[in-house]
Amino acid sequence: MSEQPAATHKSLTRQDMRTLGLASLGGALEFYDFIIFVYFATVIGQLFFPPELPEWAKQLQTFGIFAAGYLARPLGGIVMAHFGDKMGRKKMFAFSILLMAISTLGMGLLPTYADIGLAAPILLLVLRLFQGAAIGGEVPGAWVFVAEHVPANRIGLGGGLVTSGLTIGILMGSLAATWLNSVFTPEEILDVAWRYPFLMGGVFGLVAVYLRRWLSETPVFQAMKARKALSEELPLRVVARDHRGGVIISMALTGLLSAGIIVMILMMPAVLQKYYGIGVQDSLRANSVATVFLSVGCVLAGLLIDRIGAARFFTWLSPIAGIAALIMLVTLRDSPALLMPLSALVGLCVGIVGAVPHAMVHVFPPAVRFSGISTSYNVAYAVFGGLTPIAVTLMLQASPIAPAIYVLILGAVGVAAGLGLKRVRQYAV
Repeated sequence: MSEQPAATHKSLTRQDMRTLGLASLGGALEFYDFIIFVYFATVIGQLFFPPELPEWAKQLQTFGIFAAGYLARPLGGIVMAHFGDKMGRKKMFAFSILLMAISTLGMGLLPTYADIGLAAPILLLVLRLFQGAAIGGEVPGAWVFVAEHVPANRIGLGGGLVTSGLTIGILMGSLAATWLNSVFTPEEILDVAWRYPFLMGGVFGLVAVYLRRWLSETPVFQAMKARKALSEELPLRVVARDHRGGVIISMALTGLLSAGIIVMILMMPAVLQKYYGIGVQDSLRANSVATVFLSVGCVLAGLLIDRIGAARFFTWLSPIAGIAALIMLVTLRDSPALLMPLSALVGLCVGIVGAVPHAMVHVFPPAVRFSGISTSYNVAYAVFGGLTPIAVTLMLQASPIAPAIYVLILGAVGVAAGLGLKRVRQYAV
């Protein structure tokens, strides 16, 4: 099968920059919408479940609904990817953010348990499932869309910028929660202010939907359609039958990505507070610093992988996030004053995850690329997303440096993936 190059020019044009900007902006807003739920879990638990329930039961059910979003990711991602390979990348790219915007807006307008009883948590669960389906299509869709637009020698940079946008969405959620808690009293938040971050996310999402109207279909898909080279079979069947090596490598790299994000960004504030005696404000401030440097690291990783290639990049650099985490956790025992610079170092090194899209888009041919990436990424992320917090929590009972050890283990998996990239067929984008 012959492949259409992503672009004939060597440098980013104004159109490429607009595509990257809109894709990154939409990804940031969509990740904000997906993550904002967890910052208001306590409030949601009080408002959407019977008041006579114990607090632990409310929290358990609230986090159960939060987790349901992760479980919906594989199904939503696979379905959207199927139509993305059959009908076009742009349509699914726009649909994913529309679904997220409507779901988040719906959460902000949802009646509480006091208003409609048991229907409130049920509707909340339905909207959370829609959010999960949307994010399942957004991430691989953004990677494919950008890779098939930019020049072949800038695919790493494009993927790094989009992934950086996703991490900024996490930071936006954290800042929104901080702002709300500083401006409103707990009573005001419980009354109505909790709705504001969801309403803002929904409105901004609809604006992003409108802006994505200005994006064009990828040259790769247009060329396949003109040549009648779209997959005649079910794309997922082709992936499972002919591209198992690509699936294994993509799932391994997703494991590396999830370890960096879940352990070193999402779990780290709680770890620092419980096992290192660092205060809430300092741990959250350090987390924000790490997230900012993570965004920078994603872009740098994209630039580097364009120069040295995916196989060398992951073979050499996969352990770096775990090494940085180990340095931080060992040093903090005696030098807690170094928390901020160490957090910056960890965030920068976790930025290697920004190179993951470059590897994934090259291990699947264009006709089934969306389905291959989406299936591998979403299934692996659902597994690692569910098991990682449990595994790290259990490991912490033995040692406070367990998070670093876990990330180092997944770093070894990344090295194996890098070696595997030398043996798996690479497809031109």
